Amino acid sequence: QVQLVESGGGLVQAGGSLRLSCVVSGITFSINSMGWYRQAPGKQRELVAILSSGGGTNYADSVKGRFTISKDNVKNTVFLQMNSLKPEDTALYYCNIVPAFRTYWGQGTQVTVSS
Repeated sequence: QVQLVESGGGLVQAGGSLRLSCVVSGITFSINSMGWYRQAPGKQRELVAILSSGGGTNYADSVKGRFTISKDNVKNTVFLQMNSLKPEDTALYYCNIVPAFRTYWGQGTQVTVSS
């Protein structure tokens, strides 16, 4: 059974940092690409960071140079290090495989950046 549990969100001032975690069960990292997605109020969910099964990374232009995706294979956890946060980064953040599988969505973790 697949389960994705996100944590690490919170309220932070612009320019601050947060590190999100996603504990994964039922998914094999070696054959699946993992991604962090976010959904802001009134907007569609968007993919912001990808970590391929081979270890390559890719980022949305809006977060490039500020966010870093990584994983710990022993702990079955995917991370998103977010630096230089901006108010426009405010959203509910989720992890999922890439492309996303609709039944894998967890509860997400809320990130709020104040100006």
